[in-house]
Amino acid sequence: MLKEFLPSALLKTIQKYSAGFLHLFYPHICMHCGSEELSPETVLCEACEKNLPYTEFLAIENNKVEKIFWGRVPIQKAGASLFFTKDSIVQSLIFALKYKHQKKAGRLLGNIMGKDIMNSQRFNNINCMIPIPLSKKKQRQRGYNQAQVICEGIQEKLPHIPIVPVLLKEKSSKSQTRQNRIERNHLSEQPFKLIDPSSLKNKNILIVDDVITTGATMEAAAIYLWKEAQPQSISIVAGAYTI
Repeated sequence: MLKEFLPSALLKTIQKYSAGFLHLFYPHICMHCGSEELSPETVLCEACEKNLPYTEFLAIENNKVEKIFWGRVPIQKAGASLFFTKDSIVQSLIFALKYKHQKKAGRLLGNIMGKDIMNSQRFNNINCMIPIPLSKKKQRQRGYNQAQVICEGIQEKLPHIPIVPVLLKEKSSKSQTRQNRIERNHLSEQPFKLIDPSSLKNKNILIVDDVITTGATMEAAAIYLWKEAQPQSISIVAGAYTI
């Protein structure tokens, strides 16, 4: 009945918040549509999983994510597994991971990325994964680093690639959600700290994060790693690419 009387945008908003409210009391329903009960290990229903917007970027040379870094920092390969748009299934996953303490959402993203990495055959030389760090303050507030959780999901599919959380962020920064590209680049200049740089020398590094938009954070991390660790190569993957 609601569909007949409400504008589609308002209906989507109601459905989104209804699903979130239901999750407080019935945590094993689909976190996007709230349409059916799921097993405790699952976060999306079969229909929502089937409708995830895959990019296929990880298998494509010179894809849109790789082009972000052209002329900015030397990256061997880059990609993102899913497209991120407003009010989408992917937004529900990222929001649940970052703000609702739903680590299962991050592991699902990591599983998807792990399959993509494995199937692409372009990342076969990777020696280790480095999650983009959070500031100490933000990690205390959240209780975990979402990029680390995504790495754990990748590792479930690619157990031979170790996670090495040796990159730290020394200063906390404001949220970049409402920043333009110039402001994001300024924020990304926040200093990093590297534990045991020699352990990464001549290694093929994979930097991992949840969402990539302008690439400013990934760029800053890659520049710092090139300078301090002298790796053999740096590649980049994210759970989603904002369009």
